[in-house]
Formats: sequence, structure tokens, C-alpha cells
Amino acid sequence: MLAILALTGCGSDEDDTATTPTALPQLSAAQAGTLSGDCASLAAKLNSLSNISVTAVNTIAAGALKVGGQDIAEHCQVSALTESRTSAVDGQNYAIRFEMRLPKTWNGRFFHQGNGGLDGSVLAATGASGGGPLTHALAQGFAVLSSDAGHTSAQNPAFGIDPQARLNYGYQAAAKLTPIARAIILAAYDRQADRAYFGGCSNGGRHAMVAASRMPESYDGYLVGAPGFNLPKAAVANIYKGQRYAMVASSPTTDLSTAITAAERKVVADAVLAKCDALDGATDGLVQDTDACQTAFQWERDVPGCSGNTRDGTCLTAAQKTAIAPIFSGAVDSSGKAFYARFPFDPGYAGSGIPSWAFTAPSQRDAVAIAFTFKTPPDSPVGFNGVTFALNANIDTLLQQIEATSATYAESSMSFMTPPSPTDLSKLKNRGAKMLVYHGVSDPIFSVEDTTTWYKALAAANGGDASNFARLFRVPGMGHCSGGPATDQFDAVSALVKWVEQGQAPDSLIAKARGTGNAGGVNADVPSSWAVDRTRPLCAWPKVARYKGTGSLDDASSFECRS
Repeated sequence: MLAILALTGCGSDEDDTATTPTALPQLSAAQAGTLSGDCASLAAKLNSLSNISVTAVNTIAAGALKVGGQDIAEHCQVSALTESRTSAVDGQNYAIRFEMRLPKTWNGRFFHQGNGGLDGSVLAATGASGGGPLTHALAQGFAVLSSDAGHTSAQNPAFGIDPQARLNYGYQAAAKLTPIARAIILAAYDRQADRAYFGGCSNGGRHAMVAASRMPESYDGYLVGAPGFNLPKAAVANIYKGQRYAMVASSPTTDLSTAITAAERKVVADAVLAKCDALDGATDGLVQDTDACQTAFQWERDVPGCSGNTRDGTCLTAAQKTAIAPIFSGAVDSSGKAFYARFPFDPGYAGSGIPSWAFTAPSQRDAVAIAFTFKTPPDSPVGFNGVTFALNANIDTLLQQIEATSATYAESSMSFMTPPSPTDLSKLKNRGAKMLVYHGVSDPIFSVEDTTTWYKALAAANGGDASNFARLFRVPGMGHCSGGPATDQFDAVSALVKWVEQGQAPDSLIAKARGTGNAGGVNADVPSSWAVDRTRPLCAWPKVARYKGTGSLDDASSFECRS
């Protein structure tokens, strides 16, 4: 899934001043198994299952599927669907389509893969996430499930007009597929999986977090990447941000990026580095101490200002500073009340992944998601114009509509898209299950501060410390799930398994930059001044990777996790 993993103890004993959390049940390790028969015989077994329609069972030869240059072992690919129906609301035919990949040599585990965006596609069930996957759940021998969450890509984005499709997308497809996956595993291996994991990034991270809240007894480990667990509010916040950029864009209806060019975003990133890079003890192009940076850096003072209104790529005008500042401080309604988290200052603001989310998404992804899936009542797709919607929407009205219900739409999007009890994970905790959360500091769509605020509340609900069952890893410089000037390649799957099954709680994850020659794909945002294989420890929050004072700035061993 990601790259090399190391579980290292961060900091010295004197740094660990928090009270040691209460010991929890230790779950046993999964035991390996093998496929019972072959893929052809599996097809015959699956035909006896009454609640699915199998469309294909294929044998995938060893090496036919590669990830990061790695040959994936021989496995069975099962394609199927369940709950075929015709909507009484929009007349469309719906089903929950999915695939499972079942290794012939099995590690005894099940991985439920949460996919991203509006779903609608059955992506390859590999259990991969993060930057440039080198290894992933399927490569490690998991049986893996992937689904379209109850609608097709052709039905995007208007599937939200059907109320049941909304609910399937939000949480019900995952709940319905869980027992189906277990039945398929039983047919394939003549026994159930010993351990089950749910993971994904972006909307897939939201799926995982919702599953942790709604299905705490169904999975033993939850891998939660960049979770949009307040997704409807995040979408409204991105509309808000788009409207702020439009204030200073020379072409607001055709190109919001004219509000702040790549060169101007680099001016901001360089200003952040100048104030914050050395706060962790090393001037290395990474801001590890994000919290300290928010105090040290001041937007108005530290970003170079232009004299007058002339823009030459070396400064921001007064109008730009005024329009863009609230994008970082957090979206507010007409009364000035915040409804979504702030976005921290980080050099990743110059990353190549920012424009898609900052300038394109408001009138495309966010506009259609809100109009057809998140608001009640939904808009009609006939004649819908995303640019007009995004630039002219009333933020207060949108906030009311994502909370609204009706006779047809009995659940609001803030009900079906979000975890119902995000800080009450006692059932998960008390049975020995674990949650590993990671989030890029420069994520431009789902704020790392939203996730951090949730984690603080989770800790407060657990006597001030939730680290015995949930840990948060913030990734400096990383954008949305991957990319940015960051070390974004790491193996969180193995870390989570070791925590769940061996009790080895991860204090840090070793992450690698994806420079030239990386088998998982090169990250264009890796600075040329870095070693192509630079490594860093990602620290369990609130600890920070700090330079020890000696050693290479490109080697994780030169850093330690401490307060």
C-alpha cells in the first residue's frame, strides 16, 4: 500500500508525562489459510448464495496485477451485485456492485476498501491508499472487497435524487456488504476471517470513520485517511472558499486560479518556511511543528505585499490578502460564526494538487454533491450550471439545506454522511479494536484541523487520552491523501495489524519521499534539494519530529518524536 514501515519509540522516557492509558483486551493474531479448491469451484459455491448475483469469477494469474512494480500473487476475482431495484423517485435502476479479490494463499484477514469521491466505480480491490503504493492489503494476503457504494459512475452525480441511493452512499452499502463479504470468505476458505479491517482515504476515510461509529463490532482495525467525516460542511466550506477566490480572480467564471497564481502560492509557501521551517530544529523544507507555526506566522505581516495593485508573482496585493485570509482562518456564515475548521499555514500550499481542489472543485465536485446529494430538496440536473451554483449560492441557505429533511428524504446529509457518535467509540475500544488515522497538513479540502479537533474531543471523552485505541498521524506538507512537498509513502496497514494483533502501538511511521525512480510513482512536488529517498518519522500527535542536532537531514534516524 505505501512504503517502508518502522515502528520506533519516539522520545525519551522523560517526554512521556501523560498518564498511561488503561490496558485493553488483546486480540489474537490471524492464522493463515488457503483457498478451498480453485476459482471455478468457488463460482459454483457462490451461486448458492441467495442475496447476491455473481457476474464473474476470474482467475488472476501471479504477476498479471502489479503494484509499485511488485507482482501480486495468484488470486480469484469475484464480481457481483446485490439489491437490484428500480427507484420510485427517479426511475433509475440501482444496485450495489462490488468485487472481492481472494488470494489462494491467504493471511486469514479481510480488508474492506473504502473508495473516494462520490463513489460510483468498483475500483480494483487491492486495499491500497496513500502516496505511491508499494505494498497494500492484497499483496500482504488479505481478502479485499471494493464497491461502488450503490450507484454507477454514469449515475453520478444525480444518484442523490434517489433517497435510498443517498443512504447507501452514506453508510448502508458498507453495512450490507459486510455480511456478504464474510459469506464469500467462508465459501472460499471454509472458515471465517480471523481479523477484519476497514480502510480508505478521503471519502474512503469517511467510510472507515462512519463504520467505526456505526459498526464497532464488525471490524478489528480501522485505517482512516484524511477523513471527510463532516463532508457536507466541508463541501459548503469549499463553496465559501471558491467565492472568496472569485473576489480577486480576473476570470472568476472560467478560471478561479487567476485569484492566486502558482508563483504567488509559492510566495506564501516560502514565507511560511521562512518563519516556521526551523521550529523543529532543522531547516529542511518541512514544517514539522504545525501548531507552533500557526502562532509564529502572521498572514498580514509575513506574506510580502505588493505596492499598489500590480501583480508580478513576487507579492500579494492588499485585495488578495483580504480575500484569501478567511480561506485559512475558516469558513463562516453571514453572522461570522465558524461552521468549518481553519486550514493551517503550511508550505504545501504551493503543491501541484492544490489547484484542483481550490479552483476546480467548488464549481464541479462540491456544487454537484451539494445540489443533488447533500441538500434537501435536491436540485434538478436539467440545465444545472455548477459555476453559477458555486459563485452565487447563499452559504446560510446551504447550511440549512444540508441539515434539512422531508417526507421523501427522511435523513439529512449531516445524518447519513457523518459518524453518529464520533467521540463515543467505547464498544470499539472495549473489545480491543484499534483506529489509526492519518491526514496531510496541507490537505486543501478536508482540514487536518477538523480531524485534530475530533481527536482532542475523543481524548477528552476517554479521560484525556485515547492513545490506547486511536492514534492520529499528521503528515507535514502532504496534500489530499498524497502529494505535496512531503514524505507521503508509508505502510499504515502493517502498522495497524501489528497494533491490533500484537499489541505494538505505533509511536511513529517511517515515511519516504517519492523522488526520481520511486517504484510507486514519482511525486513532482518533492523539492530538488531533497534526497530522492528522504525519510521522516510521522509522529503520533501531539508529538513532533524534531532534529536531534546531528545526522543527515534526509534520514529519519536523525529525528525523534517529542513534544
